[in-house]
Parts: sequence; C-alpha cells; structure tokens
Amino acid sequence: MPSIQRPLVLQSNTLRILCPLKRYTRGYATSPVLWSSSVTQPWSHPPTSVNIAEDDIAKHGRPPLSSEALFSSANFTLSLLPIRLAHRIQALRNLPFIVVSNPHIARIYNNYLHSLSTLLPYQERQISSLEDEIQFTEVMSDLVHTHSNTIPILARGFLECRKYISPLDVTRFLDEHLRARIGTRLIAEQHIALHLSSAPHSDDDPAQETEEASSYIGVIDTALQPAKVIRHCESFVSEICELKYGVRPSVVINGQPDTTFEHVPTHLEYIITELLKNAFRATVESGKEREAIEVTIAAAPEIIGQRNASGQLNNAKNKSNTSGEFLQDVDSATSGVTIRIRDRGGGITPDNLLNIWSYSFTTFGDDDILEAVSSNGTIDALNAISGAGGSSLAGLGYGLPLGRAYAEYFGGGIAVQSLWGWGTDVYLSLRGVGKIR
Repeated sequence: MPSIQRPLVLQSNTLRILCPLKRYTRGYATSPVLWSSSVTQPWSHPPTSVNIAEDDIAKHGRPPLSSEALFSSANFTLSLLPIRLAHRIQALRNLPFIVVSNPHIARIYNNYLHSLSTLLPYQERQISSLEDEIQFTEVMSDLVHTHSNTIPILARGFLECRKYISPLDVTRFLDEHLRARIGTRLIAEQHIALHLSSAPHSDDDPAQETEEASSYIGVIDTALQPAKVIRHCESFVSEICELKYGVRPSVVINGQPDTTFEHVPTHLEYIITELLKNAFRATVESGKEREAIEVTIAAAPEIIGQRNASGQLNNAKNKSNTSGEFLQDVDSATSGVTIRIRDRGGGITPDNLLNIWSYSFTTFGDDDILEAVSSNGTIDALNAISGAGGSSLAGLGYGLPLGRAYAEYFGGGIAVQSLWGWGTDVYLSLRGVGKIR
C-alpha cells in the first residue's frame, strides 16, 4: 500500500503572508479572503485575465527581441506568476483536509508550493542581464514541465475523493482552478517562446528570417488558419477512430476555409480535437459512419469597443464566470471566427445534455473509469488524447468543459444544439487575441 505524502509545511514568513492558514475547514469555501487589511501588497486582489490584459502579453513586439525587450518580458512574467501561484495554493487549502490529504491532490499542492518558493527569490531583484534572464527562463521551463500533468492528477485525486466532496464543489473548484491555470501557463510559455526566438539567443540566419518572417509572437500565431488546424486534428482523431472501430468518418470543411485570425494554436488544437472526438464517436456508434461530419468556418466581423468614463467597454460585452477570471473584449479592432461542427450521430439524450459541462461527467461506466485511473490510461482509444499540457484525460469527462474554458478565455465560447434522434451541432466562437489592454 503506497504511503500518503502529507502536504508540505510552509517554511517562511513570506509564504505564510502569501497564503495564510485557515482556522476552520468545513468544506469548500467559494470566496476565500487572502489578505488582511494590515497587509499592503500590490497583490491584494485575485488574479484575473484583466491583470494580464492591462500590460498585454504581446506588447513586447515581434521576435527576435532586443535584450531590453527580453528583460521587460521576463520582469513582466515575474510580476504576475507568484500571486497566481499563491492563489492556487490558497484554493487548495480551502478544500476539506481529507481531500487535500489524497496523494494525488497533495502532489499538486506540493508542486505549487515548490514553484512559488522557487520564484520568490527573483522578486527581490530586477532581471537586467542576459545571465539572469537565461537562468530565469530555465527555471520557468522546469516549472512548466513540473505542472504539465496537473489536470489528470487532479482528476484522479477527485475521483478517489468523490465520497468526501460533492460534484458541485468539485466542478466549482476545477472551473476556477483550470481557468486560472490557462492564464498562468500562457504567461510562462509566452516568455519562454520569446526567449527561444529572440536575438540574444537565436542561432538562425537573419537573412533567412528577413525572407520569411514568422507569424508568431511567442505562442500566439497572428495568422492562424483554423482549416489547417482542423485537418491536422482530423488526421489524428481519424487514425485513433479507425484503430478502435475499424472505420473513419470523413470530414467536410466548407464556409470560409481561408479565414485567418490571431490566437494560440495549442488552445484551438485542444478544443477541435475534443469536439471531433465526440462527433466521430457518436457518428460511428450510431451506425452513420458513411455520413460526413460537416465543419463550417465563418469569419466574424471585426468589433470595436470604446471605453466609457468608468473604464468599461460600450460596444462590447464584458463576460465573467464563476472562477473570477474576468474575460474582457479588446478595445481595438479584432477578428474572430465561428466554427460549426455538425454530425449525424443521433444527438445527446436530454438527461445527459444537462450534465455535459460538469467536470467528471462521462458516459463511461465506473469500472472503466477506475481501470483508467489505475492504469494511467487508455479505456477508450478515442479518449486517449494529450491535452494542452501533454496529459491523458482518458474518459474522465474533462474534455468538453475544459475546451469551453479555453474558448472563453479570450472572449469566445461553445454552444451545443442537440436534436435527439438525429444529430448534434456544436458552435465554437473564438475571438482573436488582438491588441489587449
């Protein structure tokens, strides 16, 4: 029997200030108070996507960057990450003790403590030399790798603790945690990508760069073509579908396949893969494998929003969610796309339709799920997909709600229209990253 690793004890006063201990833990707290009134820190409010947008993750320009711009990117990253990690630690502390004592959840808790304690020494100084910047980026790469399996590990932990915490509390916690994780990971990977493609560290031939300039700014592709991403995901899902069922439905792309916009490719790949997985499985299991899955791409009109005196946008909608990750439309012209995925897979039963956005809701049986957990696994080849982080979420029911979280992060969304007995239409709307302020 494996030994249970207790959560690490905070070793410094700084960490205790960042994450004060709770006196009582009687279940899940929805609105933890992280700071006392006597503490005057610039991190007195929970992290939101507005915190990122105020300084704009793409503001440092198109790579290769100069040394000064690279230092600015590193210091910008450092100004945001510690507080976001501290809030994740606090959220984990607010779970019932028996849940945090689970070895899987305790492992994630310890990973966040380690990451925060690793970054805190850098808070005492500004990054102003190439040596410091290189060292900082190496640390960031290690931390990103450390957290690459966060989602499946949490999934297994909550599955084992389902007797001690309600599904509603699990969904509330995961919705907040995973949305915050998207922003945290985006901040870290953006600087790492800028570092790897910047002048002080680049081994590429400048003449070659001049001839064919990259469309990437860090991890953001400013000329992302959804049709190419769909074909790439189709190829992957088709091979797995044929391995599982012996057949592969075809995919037809129509509408405006030449549309391009600014977005994070890994986010779009994860969303499209999850949606195609569902469409392929439903189509094959309903015996309609000869019916093509239809994907329609439509370019959304540009939206320009102007701020009023209170700082809100007049011509665009502000969106919020239960996680506190505030999603705000950009205030300069930005493009977007709407993608419809239509299948003839018989639709979703009315009972299941009510639960499709709940984490851990899956149509697989408990025995299959437990087998997947114990084998780190592959209960269904069509569900064994590495998410944006390289981790298997086989059959655990995280695909669709996590895909919606990725879509909503920059102001998009996913809507499902099911015609029970016929098929399903899924509408994916995505807003271009554009100029964020």
